[in-house]
Parts: sequence; structure tokens; C-alpha cells
Amino acid sequence: MAMARPSMLLAIGALAAAVVACAPVDDTVGAAAPTASTACAKDQLQLVNAGKLTIGTDKPAYEPWFKEDPSNGQGFESAVAFAVAGELGFDRTEVQWNTVKFDSAFAPGDKQFDFDINQVSITPQRAKAVDFSKGYYTVKQAVVAVEGSKFAGAKSLAELKDAKIGVQVGTTSLEAVRNVIAPAQDPNVYNEQIDAVNALKNKQVDALIVDLPTAFYVTAAQVENSKIVGQFSSTGGTPEEFGLVMEKGSPLKSCVDKAVDALKSKGELTKIEQEWLGSAAGAPELR
Repeated sequence: MAMARPSMLLAIGALAAAVVACAPVDDTVGAAAPTASTACAKDQLQLVNAGKLTIGTDKPAYEPWFKEDPSNGQGFESAVAFAVAGELGFDRTEVQWNTVKFDSAFAPGDKQFDFDINQVSITPQRAKAVDFSKGYYTVKQAVVAVEGSKFAGAKSLAELKDAKIGVQVGTTSLEAVRNVIAPAQDPNVYNEQIDAVNALKNKQVDALIVDLPTAFYVTAAQVENSKIVGQFSSTGGTPEEFGLVMEKGSPLKSCVDKAVDALKSKGELTKIEQEWLGSAAGAPELR
């Protein structure tokens, strides 16, 4: 067989290059990944029940977090749940509620909800078993006093300077007493919360400092004729936050986080908090 001349080899090489250059491009190679907005489109979400956003919470559901039926949009957490649903593209008719016991929500295992909302604080231990959204509520501290007592009508933190305050040891409430209220006399510090509650009941202290969720329970069930004087923000340490609970590894987490961020940036979460956890719920802001 005759050997190809160098000039012929160059011509063949040039032709091959031209063919490659003109070959159709495979559109699938290097295609752009879906954007965050596309991935979070309602029809792209992986849901427990197709076409429905399933939300879990406990039963009975108490005020001011819920008002009778969680599905009515009344109460802080019902309002938050529907606001998040709206950001995800769901209207009221596309949301369904499942009853989920409090401790079952963050126990390991499969979940029959897309997210659960039930005043569940975000903790490292719980986060080993479930995913949490970004916090939708930073827990505030509250002042509880007996109706008609000396400090029951306080309108500011300064008016509590001379109060004898009861508080549980090792809590963010104790930090708040020392760093924010800074009373003239040392607070009475108790090993157990029930002891602090009983101290208020027995008039051994003028006021009790607990987190706001606890304050609602104290006034509703533990100390007769007690009231929430007001709420205030604590300082120091990592703030305690409530998060929406999802199954570990939930494909919804990034989209739910995006929804919570959007509600924060638009001021919607603040509005909901003011409506349901503020003066309307008997917990005015103390400054």
C-alpha cells in the first residue's frame, strides 16, 4: 500500500476539524442547573400528599398560638403556617392539617407532614433527628405578676427596678433579669420552675420572669388571678428560636427557608407577632 503524502495528511486533518466544528452540539451537556426559584415552584415540590401542603401540629392547640381550629388562620402559628404556605404558592384550599403529638414531631423517623409548627425550639440535639427551618420566632421573656399587686401595672422595665423577682436558675430568663432589668436587689433564684411559680403564688416575690410561651401557661393554668405585665427582648447568649420541623433530609428545607426569609424581609412575621403575641394577647412590649 502506498504511503500517504504529508500534504494529503494535512488536508484530511483540516477536513476532520471542520466536520467536528460543524457537528451539532448536545444541549444536555453543561446545561444550567435549575434556579432556586424554579426548584421551589409549587409543581416541583416533593410533598407527602400530591397537590396538598400537609402541616402538622398538636391537639388541642392553645391560644394565642392557635384559636380553636388550626386550619382557621387564627392565632400566631396558624397565621405563620398559612403565610409560609402562601410563599410556597399554596392557597387555603390546598393546605391540610394533621394531628401530631409534640414530641413525635421531632422524633426520628418518617413524617406524615411536610412541616410541623408547634412552638418547637431549635436545638442541636433535636436537629440530629429532624431538619429545622430558619427561626420564625425569637422567644422573648415575660413578666408575670398577680392582678392588683404593686408591679402589675408596670409599663416599662425601669418600673421593675425595685421589684423582688423570682426566676429559675440556669435559664435565659435569669440572664435577662441580670442584664436587662438589672433590679436593685438580687432576684430569688430557684432550682425548679415550679418553685418560682409557687413563690409568686405565695407572694414571696413581686414578679416572675419566664419565657413568653411559659408565661401564657402560668397565667392560664398555674397562678390564679395572674397576668402578663409585658414582654421584652433578652440579651446575651444564643437566642432561643422556634423552627418549622421537617423530616431529616427533607427536600423542602431550602424552599421553606426561602419562604421564612421572605416573610422576615417583608415585615410579615413582625406584623403577625404584633397581632397575636403583642397587646392583643395581653403581652405588651416593655422597654
